[in-house]
Amino acid sequence: MLVSGFTVIRNAQIMGYPIVQSIRSILPLVDEFVIGLGQSDDKTRELLNQINDPKIKIFDSIWDTSKTVGGLILSEKTNEALDKCLGDWCFYLQADEVIHELDFATIYKSLEKYRNDAKVEGLLFKYLHFYGSYGVVAQARNWYRNEVRIVRRSAGARSFGDAQGFKVNNRKPLVKSCGGTVYHYGWVKKPEAMGQKNKHMFRWWHGNKYDDAFNNFAYKSGYGLRYFKGAHPAVMKELVAAQDWQFNLKKGVAHWNMKDYKNFFSDVVEKITGHRFGEHKNYILIKQ
Repeated sequence: MLVSGFTVIRNAQIMGYPIVQSIRSILPLVDEFVIGLGQSDDKTRELLNQINDPKIKIFDSIWDTSKTVGGLILSEKTNEALDKCLGDWCFYLQADEVIHELDFATIYKSLEKYRNDAKVEGLLFKYLHFYGSYGVVAQARNWYRNEVRIVRRSAGARSFGDAQGFKVNNRKPLVKSCGGTVYHYGWVKKPEAMGQKNKHMFRWWHGNKYDDAFNNFAYKSGYGLRYFKGAHPAVMKELVAAQDWQFNLKKGVAHWNMKDYKNFFSDVVEKITGHRFGEHKNYILIKQ
């Protein structure tokens, strides 16, 4: 069984991505790691070269900066990297996603278990979304709970849209849960750095017309934020310890907006019924 890891990256330092930690977090699980490196205005290449692992395979990828609609450039570049993978399984991590070493055995067991089961086209991961601080997670329904991060190469999976998920033959892939969790750190930076990151990202959806909206970025408190009581992946130890800003939760309903109230009542319904109505899923979970 050959397992490929893959990702795409451009301007990792400018965007504040923990790309080195992300890649290192799954190197023990893969036989190769393919990186599509876009033209960068910082030292992203030097950053990647510091990893110095024979599994790393970097190729140059040219990002067309005129493509500023719907974030489609992200799936285009993701598929470019996927096409260079040789593995039976292809393990995708975005530049702000990290795998915990405590999940290695569970993930590998799933890779082995379903390696010859062709109807399983991908493997599903749970998500922990950190917000505003390494000590806070977002759990409201507007944050997706699960996503596909491993796909079977022979199934012909393709990244689509803004590269959050995959499709197979233009439909949702059939997947099994692998029991692993993705630690998502895309919303953990100093507020001013987060504003700059969002400005650069939104250009891939809308061009430059919203640039001024991010100049005074501030994290918002509200319903669905919780203090994180677990342990971060070992590769994140230094970044977590280096946090030099504060984000304190305000849990009172006086700070809620209409979205908070909507999320609260949706959670009440979910607790009563055991079902999250209207949840968007980029996959079909095989239950047998």
